Amino acid sequence: MKKILLYLAITGLFLLPTACKQHPKQWNHDERRAVRQALNEYRQMVYLEDLSESEFALFADGVAVDLENSYPVYAEFVELPGVEDTVEMVVVTSIVEELNADARNMRHLYPYDYLVAEGILPTGLSRDQQRAFYQCFAQQVNSTFRSMGSFFNAILADTTNTSQIAQMESRCANELFGWEVVITEIVETSNE
Repeated sequence: MKKILLYLAITGLFLLPTACKQHPKQWNHDERRAVRQALNEYRQMVYLEDLSESEFALFADGVAVDLENSYPVYAEFVELPGVEDTVEMVVVTSIVEELNADARNMRHLYPYDYLVAEGILPTGLSRDQQRAFYQCFAQQVNSTFRSMGSFFNAILADTTNTSQIAQMESRCANELFGWEVVITEIVETSNE
């Protein structure tokens, strides 16, 4: 019995180094570049379309690293049945993580040009004025919603929360710039 236990212990010691080794990263430069180029398809997403080229390159690098860490063998990664869904999930997760890290990144969800077109903000605001608006807006969102996830869920679940967001935006615009915004909510009813 002691010989068997000793044999198992010695065998375990020899197998331990090979069992603890993680898969080495096997993506080469061309494979990494291919993934980064494929991420350009996501450039139309609201958060990503407002990023500068250098900001987007950093974002794409982060997503590529996350994918490579999760799928160290490139051939296995590209052969996944739902590879597009996997990439999209990592992209969305990265966006949420960035927003959680700094709520002032709201400028990517609600770009200044969009807010001007919607009549929320006046044209010609300086960078400092825009920064002040986004800081105020982020503070309002953070005080209203417990997490960025609940913020996204609220936007997706109910149009009332969308008007709640518009009210937060207009409060900040009014406080900072004396800009009055009138929010009109249209309610459809059926005459059956």
